[in-house]
Amino acid sequence: MSRISQDKIAQPMSAGSASPLQIDLARRILERIRDSGWTVGTRISVPDLARAFGVSRSPISAALELLAAQGILTGSNTRGLQLALDVADLDPETILPNSPIEDLYRRMMKDRSLGDLPQDVSEAELMPRYQVSRGVIRKLLLRFAAEGLAQRLPGHGWRFAESLVGDAAQRESYEFRIAVECAALRSLTFRADPRQLAPVRRAHERILSTILDGKPLTGGDEWFRVNASFHEGLAACSGNRFLADAVRQQNNLRRLQESAGFEQLPRERLERSCREHLAILDAVEAGGIEWAEALLRQHLRQASEFASPPRTA
Repeated sequence: MSRISQDKIAQPMSAGSASPLQIDLARRILERIRDSGWTVGTRISVPDLARAFGVSRSPISAALELLAAQGILTGSNTRGLQLALDVADLDPETILPNSPIEDLYRRMMKDRSLGDLPQDVSEAELMPRYQVSRGVIRKLLLRFAAEGLAQRLPGHGWRFAESLVGDAAQRESYEFRIAVECAALRSLTFRADPRQLAPVRRAHERILSTILDGKPLTGGDEWFRVNASFHEGLAACSGNRFLADAVRQQNNLRRLQESAGFEQLPRERLERSCREHLAILDAVEAGGIEWAEALLRQHLRQASEFASPPRTA
């Protein structure tokens, strides 16, 4: 089946017709399909996706129904769903627009990144600021808490995590990341899992091609997502859940700090990071773990010396 353009796809359903979780999962599934290079006719496994995203089968099934409603998936000749379209050039945020709650989450993230939102906040203060109910504010703060970016204080108070503001905090973060991420590569249980790394490679190759063609990236934080998937993917291959969690937490802190500057990243910086990541993947997949560690260490050290934020690497 030939590739078709986005204007031939059914119009995006309204944000109100699906839950934020369904929209978020559907977008992540679509990104995974695109980054994995799945071809038309590939069967979709609900159990595999549930394991990949750490959720039960029920929300996965609902998200797949949402993709099927958009014409991206269709019923197979036997049971279940299969890919109906070539999604290589699709922008998930165009096909699956953010829900109002997701938009507010990103707005709060950006406000905190800019310093417009103080570290200590209360639900009562946030309600009039964002013109939403206490229930919505609490749901968003609980999401920040689940990501390790906020903690609940006695009463209705909340405290955001310490941000990576200032040269000292940035330096300490990169020192920690060098120690943890290099340790993950040296782990005795490290195994280069093709299922984990192949989508990461394809995502980098797609972004590099987009940059070289002079085209805009899809979505303001697309590079951060792909960049985070690289560092978290390598850590996950270590087989050590604590190392993987530490890398994920650092990425969450970086996103909290850098979310206001995604679109300011110089294209030459993105190209350089993409090429460095791909070189590290080449070394890992060739079994050259010592060389991969040396490249990763150099990559993080150079990123720490990058003069001005955002420093995504």
